[in-house]
Amino acid sequence: MQPTDVLAADWKSSGFDAKSLQEALAALGADKAAISTDIAVNGPDIAENGAVVPVSVSSNVPNTEFMAILVEKNPTPLSATMTLPAGTEANVSTRVKMGGTSNVHALVKANGKWLIASKEIKVTLGGCGG
Repeated sequence: MQPTDVLAADWKSSGFDAKSLQEALAALGADKAAISTDIAVNGPDIAENGAVVPVSVSSNVPNTEFMAILVEKNPTPLSATMTLPAGTEANVSTRVKMGGTSNVHALVKANGKWLIASKEIKVTLGGCGG
């Protein structure tokens, strides 16, 4: 797995400054992503502390080349992006900050198509100033 290159000149187009889920998806070119059951979003049903919520994403879609994690109700929803070299197992884990209960979306690009799946995670103590 290789981290996505983020250059200062490309920052605005990368989606990390987007203020809504739709804006972030559009910045990534994925505003028409199809819902997929071949993508799994895993995390706790209830997170005690929104500052450190473990989230993992796995894709059974062949040729997965890109994955992103978006927290819908965060002030800036795009939380992480990963570019996967050919042949890489499409399974990633990280911790995200959540301001409150929200849908967490996993976005996948494979074979030139965008796919998305989601899971609601309830947060009892916000991590984004909540």
